[in-house]
Amino acid sequence: MVRLSQVRRVLLLTLGLNIMVSGLKLGAGYFFGSLAMVADGFHSFFDASSNVLGLIGIQVASRPPDSSHPYGHKKFETFATVGVAVLLFMTCIEVLKRVYGQLTGVGSPAEVSAAGFAVMFITVGVNIFVSRYETKKGREYASDFLLADAGHTKSDIMASASVIAGLAAVKMGYPAADPVVALVIALLIARVGIRIIKTSSDVLCDAAVICPGVVEIICMSVPGVIRCHHVRSRGREDEVLMDLHIHVAPNLTTNEAHAIAHKVENAIRAKMPGVADIVVHIEPEEQV
Repeated sequence: MVRLSQVRRVLLLTLGLNIMVSGLKLGAGYFFGSLAMVADGFHSFFDASSNVLGLIGIQVASRPPDSSHPYGHKKFETFATVGVAVLLFMTCIEVLKRVYGQLTGVGSPAEVSAAGFAVMFITVGVNIFVSRYETKKGREYASDFLLADAGHTKSDIMASASVIAGLAAVKMGYPAADPVVALVIALLIARVGIRIIKTSSDVLCDAAVICPGVVEIICMSVPGVIRCHHVRSRGREDEVLMDLHIHVAPNLTTNEAHAIAHKVENAIRAKMPGVADIVVHIEPEEQV
């Protein structure tokens, strides 16, 4: 609950900054007729939209386990990151539509001014702060969503840098640079969306989180464990669900074997604090 509350505060701060950045870019883009600035403004607008999605996902993820979700609701945070990717793809489509229209003769060339450059440099500075802040807090709080959103913002920085270069080219007499830069932005947006989908799908599709060999070494350090195998892990890095098999001497009592299993659980938790649940299957060595 404390972690999710901290993530929520980060998202509220970045939401306000993203709304400000989006408003500046869209306003300047429409005023100066720059397709690249408008595209970048939409990109920033969906940064803000993704923050709203994150806040909703965090709210659901903070719910305690219940009969319908005995393992808790934390995957809803990861699921919300898929929503970020969907918004990115929507942005990409919108930008491509505008690029096509500009390249086929619809719309007038962009007007370049010192004010337009100033807007872009200010928003780049804000985005650099947001990206670094979200990356730092995402690692600190082990938040999939914050790290995904930081990646989204990094793409915004690259896009804004491209816009600045495009505006400079238009100023030098190359009006086609504006829609070409917008096309580059669309490709950057799509690339970030694909990366987020891949990362989120690893969690949602139960990809292995921990190397089995590392767990086996920890288990073998516990007195009474003869062998360890069938190590499986899934979930998020901050909430790993794991099960494994250990072999013990066949002449042990149930209480003795159970005590060894508890020692195995404690040893794993001591080395891997992100493990939330461990199921240890006990097998007598003579049956192997």
